[in-house]
Amino acid sequence: MSKDKKQKKPKTVYIDDGRTIADMSALGGKPKAQSRGSFSKKSPWTTYKEAVRMMFIPMLVTIGIICLAFLIMYLMLI
Repeated sequence: MSKDKKQKKPKTVYIDDGRTIADMSALGGKPKAQSRGSFSKKSPWTTYKEAVRMMFIPMLVTIGIICLAFLIMYLMLI
């Protein structure tokens, strides 16, 4: 008898109102705020060193491409 009188859940209808902000309230969790007092003097330097180390090889490749282009132009104009 309960199967015959089963109630259907109302279907949710989403309406696009053109806003670009998404509702992320269901994700939970809060952003971890860092206060300025919690930084040590070592942290910015380690971040800087890691960034320089990460970009060193691409910098050398870019300089090499520029040098090669100038060499080709120099040889063409001699």
